[in-house]
Amino acid sequence: MTPEQLLEFAWGLANCKKSFLWIIRPDLVIGGSVIFSSEFTNEIADRGLIASWCPQDKVLNHPSIGGFLTHCGWNSTTESICAGVPMLCWPFFADQPTDCRFICNEWEIGMEIDTNVKREELAKPINEVIAGDKGKKMKQKAMELKKKAEENTRPGGCSYMNLNKVIKDVLLKQN
Repeated sequence: MTPEQLLEFAWGLANCKKSFLWIIRPDLVIGGSVIFSSEFTNEIADRGLIASWCPQDKVLNHPSIGGFLTHCGWNSTTESICAGVPMLCWPFFADQPTDCRFICNEWEIGMEIDTNVKREELAKPINEVIAGDKGKKMKQKAMELKKKAEENTRPGGCSYMNLNKVIKDVLLKQN
């Protein structure tokens, strides 16, 4: 993202008055890192944590997580589904727009954020996902998908059996 987009997100998060963890990877911002103002740092001091890395699957599975801002890459999408967490979607390229369409329109477990995000518009979708009626429905659907993922990946589930079939087929071809 551009430094301007980063600042719009930063102030949008600050203005929504919700607690948050924001992971800003070193390669996230075009042109390098951004230094936040002391005004922003003071505004989020008691409810915001910014880090450069986290164990995403562990964070998503924490019961305090109300939503996940994602670019909608497939790995993040599946981790969010497996955790039963609704998503705020901000796709850019490759598979992300397609994944976003499924998340928002087919599975109804996310809301898309406008590409040209503005700080004054960001609080509404954040608050909706975390505490609104639509967010509650998204959470319920996300939990239903989580349950299906658990059923299908445990012994006897269709994904479990298909993976075993692939492993057996590969082993047979090697022998």
